[in-house]
Amino acid sequence: MPDLAEQRPLSELPLHDLIACHECDLLMRHPHLGEEQKACCPRCGYELVVHRSKMERRAMALVLTALLLFVPANFLPIMKLNLLGQTSHDTVWTGVLGLYNTGMEGVAVLVFLCSMVIPLVKLLCQLIVLMCISTRRALGLGLLLYRLYHHLREWGMLEVYLMGILVSIVKLIDLADLHLGIGLACFIALLLAQVWLEVTMSPHQVWDALDAEGDAHARH
Repeated sequence: MPDLAEQRPLSELPLHDLIACHECDLLMRHPHLGEEQKACCPRCGYELVVHRSKMERRAMALVLTALLLFVPANFLPIMKLNLLGQTSHDTVWTGVLGLYNTGMEGVAVLVFLCSMVIPLVKLLCQLIVLMCISTRRALGLGLLLYRLYHHLREWGMLEVYLMGILVSIVKLIDLADLHLGIGLACFIALLLAQVWLEVTMSPHQVWDALDAEGDAHARH
């Protein structure tokens, strides 16, 4: 027999059976997916839900990798610059200090927050959320931290900082003796680990895992 829920109009369905497209606001029935399946909006093609197998293990490996890379990416030399006999080893942290010492305190604080503090807080939030999901404990804390993570997503701009580093390298390579450091490789690896982590941690899958009572947290 066909599912009676599929025959009922959307207005009669409970909220946890509905999903809205984040791009075009189309309201539809929430799809039921198996592992490694995804559902897209029939109107605009936006990816609505994806169910990744072993999501918690894969995401945990990535978040631990990113945390291990965080310190060398920010404190190991990104480049060694030799100009007119003056040699300097530049890191993300020395860049923040340089801005602060030249009178641009506001810019220094902004760079410090967006390139170091917020990315670290995001990673810690993701780590605790994954621990809550794996242990099935403190799910309320996990929900709170995952909401905080979504509010911080737009402020962690490592890719913008990387573009600034690459532009600086291109401009300086003909003016001085320039050598790239291990810090740049760690910074790029950190950025790639974070991007991969974003893809692996399917938001709807995380919301559903945190929602022990099957509320509509994943639908909003």
